[in-house]
Amino acid sequence: MAFDAVAVRALVNELNILNGGRVDKIYQPERDEIVIAVRTYDASYKLLLSASPAHPRIHLTSHSKKNPKTAPLFCMLLRKHLASGRIKDISQVGFERIVKILIESYDELGDYTEKTLYIEIMGRHSNIILVNNEGRVIDSIKHIDESVSAVRQILPGCKYELPPVQDKVTLLDWTNDCDIDFLGITRVDKALISRISGISPLTSRELVYKVFGRTDVLPTEVNTNKMAMLKLEIARLQGAVLNNEFSPCIIEDSETGKLVEFSSIPIKQYETLGIVKQYDTMSEVLDDFYYKKDVNERMRQKTADLIKLLNNHSERIAKKMTILEATLKDAEKMDTYRQYADLITANIYRIKEGSDSIEAENYFDDMSKVTIKLDPSLSPSQNAQRYYKKYNTAKTALKEAQKQLKNSREELLYINSTLAMVETADRIEDISSIRRELACEGYIKKTRNAQKKVKAETSKPMHFVSSDGFDIYVGRNNTQNDYLTLKLANAGDWWFHTKDIHGSHTVIKLGLDKDVPKNTILEAASLAAYYSKARESAQVPVDYTQIRNVKKPNGAKPGMVIYEHYNTVYVKPELLQTLNKD
Repeated sequence: MAFDAVAVRALVNELNILNGGRVDKIYQPERDEIVIAVRTYDASYKLLLSASPAHPRIHLTSHSKKNPKTAPLFCMLLRKHLASGRIKDISQVGFERIVKILIESYDELGDYTEKTLYIEIMGRHSNIILVNNEGRVIDSIKHIDESVSAVRQILPGCKYELPPVQDKVTLLDWTNDCDIDFLGITRVDKALISRISGISPLTSRELVYKVFGRTDVLPTEVNTNKMAMLKLEIARLQGAVLNNEFSPCIIEDSETGKLVEFSSIPIKQYETLGIVKQYDTMSEVLDDFYYKKDVNERMRQKTADLIKLLNNHSERIAKKMTILEATLKDAEKMDTYRQYADLITANIYRIKEGSDSIEAENYFDDMSKVTIKLDPSLSPSQNAQRYYKKYNTAKTALKEAQKQLKNSREELLYINSTLAMVETADRIEDISSIRRELACEGYIKKTRNAQKKVKAETSKPMHFVSSDGFDIYVGRNNTQNDYLTLKLANAGDWWFHTKDIHGSHTVIKLGLDKDVPKNTILEAASLAAYYSKARESAQVPVDYTQIRNVKKPNGAKPGMVIYEHYNTVYVKPELLQTLNKD
């Protein structure tokens, strides 16, 4: 994990601003997460402690979460022992991923006491542990008994012991005499991880990159000179850590903008594949990184069932369309059935009872000979009626299949459009709006709360201001697309949509200025492409026209429109930094 001992040291140096601060309030918004409000002489802070198996951490935060109405037991215990206490010291235990917070306070009898809060950042073994001045565990956010670990138990009343030390050399104890063993190791960066304690795989790869210019280096490539250079880079990193010289940053994918990693040291290994964003503090890095990760995870959880539902509907409609298309193909024979019936009637005097076929001159096709199959069990007249019945059945099936196929195509467009909205949504509120829309359309059941609402929530599309000062609006879902295109926009405003690709409606509001600069058009087109199914593409065609050329057919589903007299521009899907967003 990127949250290595180097990052912990960088963070602890920053957290020293809390020394002397008073514990104001304590919350537990999540099962494995604590937030401590600390008030110092000149400011107030929120310290987040997390023992999450996926994202364990400690850092200052600017974000707030909704707290449960009833505080969990561990939260109440912390309030009892630490409320109004003063933070005496925050330190790193050795060079481990363990932070120690020493807090002095008075107990219920008025006696002065010192208690220690240990935050162990160790993946699925992470924990938050409160220890008294005798070194015994008062309680922890996770209880570890013998059934979980035979080596180390964390239970109330147990003596607190540090986790077992690994058989490695810590980065701070590294010397030039230390060896790196490549036996049984496939790559050099993995050899560093197995030898040096306190560095993450990202840091290990960066050390290798500085020497070799790449990260996938084999042990056989390490000669005497390269080994010396590698040890020199380790020594340089050690010196930077000892001197508290850090460079907090987040690495994003240069193509998609997705979060890749964070680091407390400069990172160059991603070259053009990643964008390195520098921050002033490690807390800002962790707060920003994990907040976005948390939002993405919550969005994934909130959208999983919707995506499954929409995909199932899409597959069902596609299968139905295949059957309908086969029905249409069969219905093409209906004219042949009618011709056969007419030819049998015209030649009825030639047909003998019990005949299984008749060869007649086809006066519908230049008097060519045609063989018509007959049912021997039926009379000639009944055979003619049988073909007339087939004709009428096929005629009825054709009309119904054409109608159903048209409706299925429109429904499939709507389903895929909604799916695109779900996949590009970046707020929980957007997903809630899509759920209400699907409930209104009958795809999911309406909840009791939704049924109790008298008025629907007002649609509020995203609002941007272009670099030229024009207002640009982007719909968040199909209902908002309708509101934006059919109600908010005026006839002369400009409308944008990805060409033959599902996505959001985008509108430039003109106001008094009717002359739209080319740069604003490109910015609006980029937004339309970004909030579409083609977000990950390099170049996307976007159609644009005036609102007066956009129409909604009668009975069309939300977000479905037709347009004419348009232009097309090719743009890169991106959320431009030059745009101001409300």
